[in-house]
Amino acid sequence: QVQLVESGGGLVQAGGSLRLSCAASGRTISTYAMGWFRQAPGKEREFVAAISWSGGTTSSAGSLKGRFTISRDNAKNTVYLQMNSLKPEDTAVYYCAARESGYGGMKSDYDHWGQGTQVTVSS
Repeated sequence: QVQLVESGGGLVQAGGSLRLSCAASGRTISTYAMGWFRQAPGKEREFVAAISWSGGTTSSAGSLKGRFTISRDNAKNTVYLQMNSLKPEDTAVYYCAARESGYGGMKSDYDHWGQGTQVTVSS
């Protein structure tokens, strides 16, 4: 069983940047596609970005392209989310997730989830 722990969240002013990390333990995630999702208060959890097991394929939600970048370091068993030009509407709990097969942005396809890290963007 893989355990995922997110870190790097916090309070930042609009226009600032944050880098989230997702450290995996229990087994290697080098064969898993990984994703980031977020959930704002009163809203559904939504897809942010995904990366294939090799890192060769990435995708992100249309509204976030150009601002958010997902990457991974399989040697460190870690996935990252670089967030730039942050806006107040990016405020949410950000979750890391792993899927044992396939690739994509459907949260129901992900098998393992972290506890989340809070990101708050002030105006």
